[in-house]
Amino acid sequence: MDYFSESIKQAIRTVPDWPKPGVTFRDITTVLQDKTAFRKLIDAFVHRYHGEKIDAVAAVDARGFIIGSALAYELNASLVLVRKKGKLPFDTLVEDYELEYGTASVELHKDAFKSGDKVVLVDDLIATGGTMLAASRLIRRIGAEIVEVAAMIDLPDLGGSRKLQEEGLQVYTVCSFEGD
Repeated sequence: MDYFSESIKQAIRTVPDWPKPGVTFRDITTVLQDKTAFRKLIDAFVHRYHGEKIDAVAAVDARGFIIGSALAYELNASLVLVRKKGKLPFDTLVEDYELEYGTASVELHKDAFKSGDKVVLVDDLIATGGTMLAASRLIRRIGAEIVEVAAMIDLPDLGGSRKLQEEGLQVYTVCSFEGD
């Protein structure tokens, strides 16, 4: 792990037993509140994709918007919002995905991308991978190409990054929390 990754990981607050007993929550607000850590975070993504032709950054509702907007700006790319169902006002495509207890849906405007657009799909963390998988399917249905799925945090014990890779997606995360 490089210096940037380690310092960002140290800036993430760990909250045990939230939102329920047995769950360890990784709170990114402490990274956002620390101007140096936040800059390092955005710089890690910018340096990763600088020099590549990225047409758009697709950001997942809602914490992905924070990283995605800064990254799109720095890469001179468009910002596309992948929203929870019912939040977009125009013609949309919808993709359902499984949760631990039920299902949820994300949606994307049908005209969000042009066929062949190069896209980075970004969120704050990868846990079970359901939201990112659903978002990637929407992007591919429109005909855009996902260069990489990116997040600040990977929780590999939950298997999401592995599921994304099994779908043929490249995955990049700044830091990971394993076994805790």
